[in-house]
Amino acid sequence: MIEIKNIHKEFDGRIVLDDISAVFKQGKVNMVIGGSGTGKSVLLKCMIGILTPERGAVMYDGRDFIKSDLDQVKEIRREMGVLFQGGALFDSKTVLENVRFPLDILTSQTPEEKNKQAMLCLQRVGLEASAHQMPSDISGGMKKRVGIARAIVMNPKYLFCDEPNSGLDPLTAVKIDLLIQEITKEFNITTIVISHDMNSVMRMGEYIIFLKDGKKCWEGNSANILQTETPDLQEFLSTKLT
Repeated sequence: MIEIKNIHKEFDGRIVLDDISAVFKQGKVNMVIGGSGTGKSVLLKCMIGILTPERGAVMYDGRDFIKSDLDQVKEIRREMGVLFQGGALFDSKTVLENVRFPLDILTSQTPEEKNKQAMLCLQRVGLEASAHQMPSDISGGMKKRVGIARAIVMNPKYLFCDEPNSGLDPLTAVKIDLLIQEITKEFNITTIVISHDMNSVMRMGEYIIFLKDGKKCWEGNSANILQTETPDLQEFLSTKLT
């Protein structure tokens, strides 16, 4: 479980996140939604330690990430997997080397152990046959699957996905959504997906928070989002469902 408490973030005096609190549960696909510039990606960066909020707490199973010492920060980061928007693969490394990269820098496993673990993750996303290809030789959807394999190679407790369907055709987007759902349940991960894709929200959203102008305006799930009486969310839905 991940709990965020009263997260406040500013840039040059401009409030980007204003007192955001939420509880993201283990074994569920939790989603942060909203339009462009509403603070979704800033919130993710605060949660994984790229940015530091001025106020608030980020709790990983009771551990305060922001106030932790260096050793505990490293421990928590080893428990995270991150799928960045666009995949963020290394062009000079093969698919297998990309997936193996976290093991190379964070573990003392033998090369054989690292390759075995990376191949298992590639098998899980259906890409073992592409292990020795370069990123330039595979499709956008395959790159996202490689990114997922890399994100889970350390057997994470927490999985963060930033716009996982960005740039994908609708059929491939469905496959990526299903893969994220399956991995979440299979490994009992606390998964957080940043998205503005309402198709993904309706497929995956077991817990959803909606941000508008840096504020949390609504929380719920895909079963009740269409019945919302929150004006800002109604306006957001009207632009996404028409």
